[in-house]
Amino acid sequence: MQFSVPLVSGRLVKRYKRFLADVVLDETGEEVTAHCANPGSMLGLKEPGARVWLSPSDNPKRKLKFSWEVIEADGALVGINTAHPNKLVEEALVAGRIQGLAGFETLRREVKYGKNSRIDILLEQADGSKIYVEVKNVHLMRESGLAEFPDSVTARGAKHLVELGDMVAEGHRAAMVFLVQRPDCDTLSLASDIDPNYAEAFKTAKAAGVEAYAIGCDVRLDGIDAVKDVAIND
Repeated sequence: MQFSVPLVSGRLVKRYKRFLADVVLDETGEEVTAHCANPGSMLGLKEPGARVWLSPSDNPKRKLKFSWEVIEADGALVGINTAHPNKLVEEALVAGRIQGLAGFETLRREVKYGKNSRIDILLEQADGSKIYVEVKNVHLMRESGLAEFPDSVTARGAKHLVELGDMVAEGHRAAMVFLVQRPDCDTLSLASDIDPNYAEAFKTAKAAGVEAYAIGCDVRLDGIDAVKDVAIND
């Protein structure tokens, strides 16, 4: 995935109200408010003074001109925009980078299923069988090399796991794909201390036959690509 415009660098002043971030731009010294497309806590990724990169927009209908895309943390570039993971996973699937989910005929996004829900990605195979794929963004790292999910309590995430289990019970395949938007993690664990209910729901879903995959990203200032397998600690 390539960014559509060159990113603008700056220093983070603060992130607040979940979806807003004040940033001082390097080039002009101007302080701007950027859209932060991330509903999580962003634990470890919101330190004042951190170097960040924003994507500018010339759309006059937008209230905020800039969107926060990348932060430098722990010596690595980390993607924080949660609008990107579905596209990144789609690209990885099409490229055959998630081996357990290869061999599909068609791929559709945001398909209605279950009880008034939409699946992130629906894969359909030549024999008519289906694989329901839910995508979760990951960027928390509290221990070197170890990605963790979630970074805040997510009742919605637990609900998705139940719905994936329901699809398996109906005779379909279902998979959770964790998209790690940072290059410095080789393993992923569930942050059971942050959300024990999600950790328990994940165990239940796995026992019911829901598959789990994690893929790590190469994060650059011109784009992000999901390129490497990340092991999941059960």
